[in-house]
Parts: sequence; structure tokens; C-alpha cells
Amino acid sequence: MAPLSIDMYLPALPKVASDLSTGAMQAQLTLTACVVGLAVGQAVAGPLSDAFGRRRPLLIGLAAYAVASLLCVAAPNVETLIALRVVQGAAGAAGIVIARAVVRDLYDGVAAAKFFSTLMLVNGLAPILAPVIGGQLLRVMPWPGVFGVLTGIGVALLLATLAWLGETLPPERRETGGLRATARTFGTLARDRSFVGPALALALAFAAMFTYISGSPFVLQDIYHLSPQAFSVAFGVNSLGIVAAGQLSGWLAGRVALARLMAAGLATVAAGGLLLLAAVLAGGGLPAVLPALFLVASGQGLIMPNATALALADRPPRVTGSASALLGLSQFALGGAAGPLAGIAGPRTAVPMAVTIAVLSLLAAAVAAAAPSRVASAN
Repeated sequence: MAPLSIDMYLPALPKVASDLSTGAMQAQLTLTACVVGLAVGQAVAGPLSDAFGRRRPLLIGLAAYAVASLLCVAAPNVETLIALRVVQGAAGAAGIVIARAVVRDLYDGVAAAKFFSTLMLVNGLAPILAPVIGGQLLRVMPWPGVFGVLTGIGVALLLATLAWLGETLPPERRETGGLRATARTFGTLARDRSFVGPALALALAFAAMFTYISGSPFVLQDIYHLSPQAFSVAFGVNSLGIVAAGQLSGWLAGRVALARLMAAGLATVAAGGLLLLAAVLAGGGLPAVLPALFLVASGQGLIMPNATALALADRPPRVTGSASALLGLSQFALGGAAGPLAGIAGPRTAVPMAVTIAVLSLLAAAVAAAAPSRVASAN
């Protein structure tokens, strides 16, 4: 849900700013609003799935997502659109957090990492196709039409879930302690360095990625003069890097320690961030900027499945949803906070985006390097 909600809408950002008579930073807040909703929604949907099972909260979330997407079509101003995007993100969060919990219900360790790599393939195809579809939709309809398409996707996923997803958490394995038990679980996880290390590294790397997602429509279209369609192609190529790295991760899982694979991804993102900063400060053109962004994006394919598997490893089923929720909350909270920084100096400079990506990627690598030895050597 997140790649579709964010990436299909990206080529329309400059047009949204123009049509709603607002600035680049305000238009980017419509992305941040969705991310904030994704963060908050995961914090709610995860514990609910521990208490009531995976299927029912997922169905409710998908139905609410379709309704919120439909309301976005008629948003009269940027403030209304921002508010509706929060709701849309919160509803769509159920799909993210519950999908991870379902995988953890069924798999653990290396098997979970391999399955998360398969999920990375699905999640990676969405960013490839979504901006291309969004760019083509803008040829034949105004930007609100993108939300009409998202409404249809939400309905299709709801019907598919009704038809094919069974319950993976039986009643005897559910958490029955209510809000107090959820708060206690969150507190325990927040003090567990084997969880915090990979979770924080993943969140910082995702924040670097989201800064790229939020800033690149303006940087590549307004500064480097790509058309919405050309931007969609460039974005799709970078997303292809995520898919390729994710599949490489799945193939190497079991042969190479999961923490080593995560570290390789973090090093790739950090290298891309530093190269991007150097290119922007030196006034480099697209031949310098695009390869750097490719590294920032493709490294995520090694980070996400392995950091997720490490953070969720050995968690009992009754707290898997809460652990998945805290993992997602940290990702999207940091991403939502970092995204607007890309446009803080307006749409005519790429320096804030480059600085933010470089700093976040280096912090992610530093956090992973300081992880406890049990995580650093995990298989």
C-alpha cells in the first residue's frame, strides 16, 4: 500500500502545488501526511492484529483506505488533502504491518528473510510501475484521477483478501492483555538492543530513502528539467535496483549472515549519499546525480528484508504484530520528519535533499556498527 500511495502520486507533485496555489514544501507535506498516517496506523493495527487476529483488522483497514482515497479525489485545497492523506496512510498501514506479522507467524530466521525478500520483489515492482502509471495518467486526466485509481486498487485488494487470505493467528496464540500489555510490549522492545539496533538502522535508511522520494520530483523536474514521464522512468530504474538487490538478498540468505547483508546495504546507501552530496555541491548534472540516487535506492533492497528479519527474530507470536508495528512506526516517523527537509530551501536547489540523505545514511551505518555482537553475528 505504501509504494502505491506515495509513488503513483509523485509525478503530480509540481502540478498539485500549481493547481492548489501552494509551495513546494506544502505540496511535499501531502506526502509527509501520508507517511505520518502510515506510522500512526501501524502503531494501532499491529497490536489489534495481536489481539483479534490478522484477517479482520486487515479487511477493515483496506475498506477505510478505499474510502479515504475516494475522498481525496474531491479535496478542494491543500489543507483538506493533507488531512485526508493522513487518514489514507493510517488505513493503508494495516496492510504493511499485518503482512510482516503474517510472514513471522509462518516463518523465522533465514526462512523469514527469504520471504521478506519475496515481499521486497512485490514492494519493489510497485515503485517501478506506480510513477510510470502516474505519469501516464497525467497525460489523460488531472491529478485527482490518481486517487480514483488508488480507490480501485484498494477495493481490489479488499476483495482479494476476502477470497484468499486465511487467519494465521489462532485465538489461543493471541495477546489478551489489552492496552496495558501492548504498552508493556513496546517498552520491552524499546529496551532490547537486539531489536533497537536493526530497527533504528532500518528507520534511518528509510528516512534517507523517503527524502529522495519526497525531494526528487522537484529536483529532477524543476532543476534538471525532466518531464513527468521521464521522471517516472528514472524513478522506475532506481526502483528496479531495489528489486534486484532484494532478490540478491534472498539468494544469499543462508549463505551470508543476515547482519552482513544489512551492512552491505547500509554501505551502499552511504556511498550513494556521499556521492550525491559531492555531485550537487560541485554542480554536477544528471550523469552524476542519477547514479548516486540509484545507489541510495538499491541499497534498501539489502537493508529492509534483513533488518526486518533480525528485528523480529525469536519474538513470540503474541507480540509479533506489536513488534512489527514498532518497526514500521520508527520507519515512517523518521521518514515523515525527514521528507519536508528536502524542500526547505524551495524547489530550485538540491542541496537540502543531498545533505539530508548523506547525514541519515551515515547515521544508519553508525547505528548498525554499534549494534550488540549478538545482532552483528546473527545468521
